Amino acid sequence: KMEEFLNLTQLKTSLKEAILLDYYTAGFCWAKEMNFSLIQLSGFMDLLNFALENLSSKHMTLGDNLKELERAMAGIGETESEERDDQNLFSIEQAKAIIDYLVTSLFKHYKAYEYLFHGRREEPVISNE
Repeated sequence: KMEEFLNLTQLKTSLKEAILLDYYTAGFCWAKEMNFSLIQLSGFMDLLNFALENLSSKHMTLGDNLKELERAMAGIGETESEERDDQNLFSIEQAKAIIDYLVTSLFKHYKAYEYLFHGRREEPVISNE
């Protein structure tokens, strides 16, 4: 289902798509294990996508991406409507766990993800051997 949701069409032949599927699936499973509500799960997946998009599309450095993540997490749960009592989507403990997860899953491997998105790849040589 994740493959369809992410519109991965070359999963069997694209290492990049396989890595992206693993990244999002692992994040989804982790969030489910954390017993996040549906709204929290959606917010967490948005954070995963936000951090990865900053790297892949905006070519952000690790430092800049961390700053953007800090801003994004500070704004999570804010709403224009004052009718809502729950202003925070995640508890402080959950936010710390999310940061730990992102550090472990993405930021510790930032150079590898940079290479995945921006590294020059040589064309494969196909022969009879």
